Amino acid sequence: MTAVYNFSAGPATLPGAVLTRAREELLDWHGSGMSVMEMSHRGTHFMSIAQQAEADLRELLVIPSDYHVLFLQGGATSQFSMVPMNLLRGRRQADYINTGAWSKKAIAEARRYCSVNVAASSEDSSFTTIPSVDNWQLDPGAAYVHYTPNETIGGVEFDWIPETGAVPLVADMSSTILSRPLDVTRFGLIYAGAQKNIGPAGLTVVIVRSELVGDVLDCTPAMFNYQSHAENGSMLNTPPTFGWYLAGLVFQWIREQGGLEAMAEVNQRKAGKLYEAIDRSDFYNSPVDPRYRSWMNAPFILADDSLDAEFLSQAGDAGLLNLKGHRSVGGMRASIYNAMPEAGVNALIDFMAEFERSRG
Repeated sequence: MTAVYNFSAGPATLPGAVLTRAREELLDWHGSGMSVMEMSHRGTHFMSIAQQAEADLRELLVIPSDYHVLFLQGGATSQFSMVPMNLLRGRRQADYINTGAWSKKAIAEARRYCSVNVAASSEDSSFTTIPSVDNWQLDPGAAYVHYTPNETIGGVEFDWIPETGAVPLVADMSSTILSRPLDVTRFGLIYAGAQKNIGPAGLTVVIVRSELVGDVLDCTPAMFNYQSHAENGSMLNTPPTFGWYLAGLVFQWIREQGGLEAMAEVNQRKAGKLYEAIDRSDFYNSPVDPRYRSWMNAPFILADDSLDAEFLSQAGDAGLLNLKGHRSVGGMRASIYNAMPEAGVNALIDFMAEFERSRG
């Protein structure tokens, strides 16, 4: 079969070794006679899967014991509500940093529950950069500070962790988690939809400092209460068991690759060579401030946008899939998460050079 490389922003490509193992175990997990999809989530078989997955994630990210690790449903979008419901804790205002489409969605949802102070925004630059920290207007009385380290649509990424003092820092790390080492202790809460670097869609991981759990808004449903999930081992109801299992396989795969340091080395190299190919060409252009270009999502545009459809068609014929940019931005976007092999990035660069040669 001809190699196919899937550059989708999410659901994204999964490691081939993980898919192969899941196929081998699909009908009979470890001699149990059952597929993971058929197991009781409270049975000994699945409990061992869940415990191992959490242990591996804690090891990869060096998560301290005073943090809960929750495996939830609802996607990162549910966290836009769960964060203020759980973290306002008697305060009426939260700070948000606006760097793109996902920041804006989080801000809009938070405004249902509290006053939102947009402490910094790069909207006036069409979200092509990160606002200078010198201009941030953080409120020391805020309940928390929320930011999106990587914006998948615009392709901008922080290259530093904000310093917020005693105010808890909250991060939507859906598209960057596990792509490099991370100091979890800098954060009060981290959340991430699974469908980029963790596993299939349907699972959301939340890492929250224990002291931030328990004092919720009166309107908070049990399913939106972190304490309810923590007290029940993420099994307040039936969790997304197969997604949790696949996430565990991905965690093991990352360990086998050498851990997060190895992931960072490969990811930085993949992104670097792709941006280098874009920059040395007059046919392609990256709209993002070079300092804040994402390792995970690389948008680029053609000098002649009338060639966009032809580029995508020929790329598809070459086995390079899902390169169309988000509808709100246009152009192209290559999402190159952990599971995108370096060979896929090389194939894209070669295709881009040949397309420029023939159509430029």
